[in-house]
Amino acid sequence: MRNIALKLMYNGTAYHGWQVQKNASSVCETLQKALGKITGERVHLTGCGRTDAGVHAERYAANFRTESRIPLDRLPLTVNTHTPDDIAVREAVEVAPDFNAITSCLRKEYCYRIYNSRIRNPFFVDRAYFYPKRLDENLLNRAAQMFEGTHDFSAVRSVGTETRSAVRHIYWCNVTRTGDLLELRVCANGFLYNMVRAITGTVLYVGEGKLSPEDIPGILERGDRSAAGPTVPPGGLYLTRLWYEDERLNE
Repeated sequence: MRNIALKLMYNGTAYHGWQVQKNASSVCETLQKALGKITGERVHLTGCGRTDAGVHAERYAANFRTESRIPLDRLPLTVNTHTPDDIAVREAVEVAPDFNAITSCLRKEYCYRIYNSRIRNPFFVDRAYFYPKRLDENLLNRAAQMFEGTHDFSAVRSVGTETRSAVRHIYWCNVTRTGDLLELRVCANGFLYNMVRAITGTVLYVGEGKLSPEDIPGILERGDRSAAGPTVPPGGLYLTRLWYEDERLNE
C-alpha cells in the first residue's frame, strides 16, 4: 500500500469548497472520482485544510493510499485528463506511511487580493475583491501587523463554529500594493473558519476610518466578533504556501 501526496492547484469559483458535500460539487469529490477511474479503487483523499466555497488554491496538498502501481511521474498528467480545467495536479510524491496532509502541515499562508480602483476589472471577477475607494496600504499594513503573534482569534472567526481552542500563532500578516492590486498575506500554524476573510474585513474597517490599528489588540482580547470587521467575499482568497517536514511538498 503506497501513501501518495498530490501537489495541486485549483480555481475554486465553481466549487462548494474542498470538502465533500452531499448536494454540491467540491474539489475533493472531483479529484476522488478522477483517481477512482485511474486506480480502479475507491479513493479517499485527505486535504491539507478546508477551503470555503469560491476560495482558490495556488498551492494545495492532499494524500491518499492505493495499491495501484501507476508511476508517479505519469500520475499528474493522467489525473488531469479526468478533471475539469480549473483543477490541476502538479506533482505526485510517495510519502511516509504516517503522513497526513492536514495533521503533518506545520503552517500555511493565505493571500487575500483586493482590486483597488475606481473602475472594475472584468479579469478580476471572482479573483479579487473590487473596492473602488482609494485605500492607504501603509495604514492597512499597520493594522494587519497587529494580528501577528499568539492570540485567541475568536473575534475573527465565524460565530457558531466549534474548535477546542481559538488560539493560533500568526507568523506574519502584512499588506502590500502592486499598482491597483492590494495583497494581504497571513501565515499561521492554523486557521479558524473564515479567519482570514474576517481579518481582511477588519483591516478594511481601519482603511475606512471605522477603527484604528490600535483598536485591534483590544478586539482580540475581548473576543468580540461584533467589534471586528465583516467577513469579506471568498473570491479574493487564495491558499498560497504550505510548510511540511518533507521539503518536497514545500516547493
